[in-house]
Amino acid sequence: MNLKKYFIRALHRLQKGPGYTYKELLVWYCDNTNTHGPKRIIKEGPKKKLIWFFLTLLFASLVFWQWGILINTYLSYNVTSSLSIGFKTMKFPAVTVCNANPFKYSEVKHLLKELDRLIEVALERILQPAPGNSSENASPPLDLELWHQIPLVLIDEHDKDNPVIVDIFERNQTALGNQTAGGNQTAAGNQTAAGNQTAAGNQTACSHQGSDNCTYRNFTSAAQAVTEWYILQSTSILSKVPLQERIRMGYQAEDMILACLYGAEPCNYKNFTQIYHPDHGNCYIFNWGMDEEALNSSNPGAEFGLKLILDISQQDYIPYLSSAAGARLMLHQQKSFPFLKDQGIYAMAGTETSIGVLVDELERMGYPYSDCTMNGSDVPVKNLYSQYNTSYSIQACLRSCFQNHMIEICGCGHYMFPLPEGVNYCNNEDNPGWAYCYSSLRSSIRHRQICIDSCKETCNDTQYKMTISMADWPSEASEDWIFHILSYERDMSTNVTLDRNGIIKLNIYFQEYNYRTISESAATTIVWLLSSLGGQFGFWMGGSVLCLIEFGEIIIDALWITVINMISWCKGLKQKRVQARYPDAPPTVSELVEAHTNLGFQHEDTDALPRDEVLPPEPGTPPPNYDSLRVQPLDVLGPDSDAE
Repeated sequence: MNLKKYFIRALHRLQKGPGYTYKELLVWYCDNTNTHGPKRIIKEGPKKKLIWFFLTLLFASLVFWQWGILINTYLSYNVTSSLSIGFKTMKFPAVTVCNANPFKYSEVKHLLKELDRLIEVALERILQPAPGNSSENASPPLDLELWHQIPLVLIDEHDKDNPVIVDIFERNQTALGNQTAGGNQTAAGNQTAAGNQTAAGNQTACSHQGSDNCTYRNFTSAAQAVTEWYILQSTSILSKVPLQERIRMGYQAEDMILACLYGAEPCNYKNFTQIYHPDHGNCYIFNWGMDEEALNSSNPGAEFGLKLILDISQQDYIPYLSSAAGARLMLHQQKSFPFLKDQGIYAMAGTETSIGVLVDELERMGYPYSDCTMNGSDVPVKNLYSQYNTSYSIQACLRSCFQNHMIEICGCGHYMFPLPEGVNYCNNEDNPGWAYCYSSLRSSIRHRQICIDSCKETCNDTQYKMTISMADWPSEASEDWIFHILSYERDMSTNVTLDRNGIIKLNIYFQEYNYRTISESAATTIVWLLSSLGGQFGFWMGGSVLCLIEFGEIIIDALWITVINMISWCKGLKQKRVQARYPDAPPTVSELVEAHTNLGFQHEDTDALPRDEVLPPEPGTPPPNYDSLRVQPLDVLGPDSDAE
């Protein structure tokens, strides 16, 4: 009872006048609120009351609908991009230069000898020489072990309805009409080869020799098929060569970098940092910023940039590995790994290539506006390129993810990517089915999507936009003395050891010091949300924040009334349970007094009788408690009896 009284007093302290029922509370709210509409519902006549009730309900629904749209727009965390242009002294980018050919052919020829003989004979058979013209008959027998692991086949399509599979090193031919090559995949293609023969290159990789569990890569050109096959086989051979030996077989800085000038300051190959790149062999990075502070550019323009003269020694290229000749270069940020295969450009031999640079700085907003990362620490993929002490990039993450899947599924790592500790590169001897596993993994959309979902873009990035122009260099009038001087400076020889097919000149500079910053900002903020919510509420119902407080007040009052009703219900339920146990009505005070008097007379009568003649109680009657009966009349009568 005291608890109920406490809640009632608390209800009165919170508000005055609403009453103790929901109807009274609702009427009180409509009569006292500052929101337009509810007052008219209780004050107008029956017809207008119905109209105002409908209008209030309609506009309240519109308000909540608009609020839902606004809140959903805010929670979508959209961004807007803004472009600003600034002017400042900028750090010169890191410049990575490599040879398009990873190794000197003279250094790796002994490793690729058997592979070269295989490809030469394969090319002769592709070109279909006349009987007796092939050079393989006079040569030592071929080692076909490499060929059987990853064979090449041709598809003869003279008869379009009945194409024929031709194994280059097998005398028999197989009709393709209704045949499926290797499992459920049909080898097919169309490419015009020498003469009038139509053929297509097809590269096959099986889980093991003689297995039908194979994958096929079709090429429309035999030249493409031969190049891809040679690269795949050469990676297996070179993966077994120690790293230091591979570095030795590549192009050395002192042989490749003939001249260097940065602004007005001379430089040489010692100002470059050497790294080994699986695609291009030895690469050299200028202004990488690993050991020394990054260089600033004093002024824009070609006279204040980097000037290089390179020798790519094209005459020592591997004939079947590199079909392009030139230098591969890339501009990137300091302490970042250069992914030349994706972001690099070629500089052609015998030319002077001028590269004007403009800088774009990208600033992305982090979570929850975008799923970018500051330094890659929150990316679940182990960055294998961290062994170079380079910063995080999405290219490094994607390649690390692929290599981790390769190690997990194939049991070895691919030669083109870094290795974690305790893992070896794949090769045909130790891992006979690696090519099949690699091909299946590379074509797997599921694994590719896993890596895309796991890796994140960097929140801050710098991109270098290049304007490239070229001219022949040196000119015919000046090439004689230029080649003499450069040959003497490199080889200390009066003989000309350089030519137009191997010489490249590079000019890299800032076009201007204006840089563009592309930054993201939140399209919707909490201030925008509150103002929009208030605008919709005020427009449709003429309300304000105070009206919302009033609405909150009535909710609190309704909760208090609910609590009081729950307490009353619980106490009523308890009384019903007591009444169920004692169905008769409780005795009145007069009945208790009369019962006490009768019991007293009976007590006097029993005292007068002898002890052995005391009357026994009636069956089912509890023995009387005389002490309690003597005290009970005073308690029942209460303080009023004393007054009498």
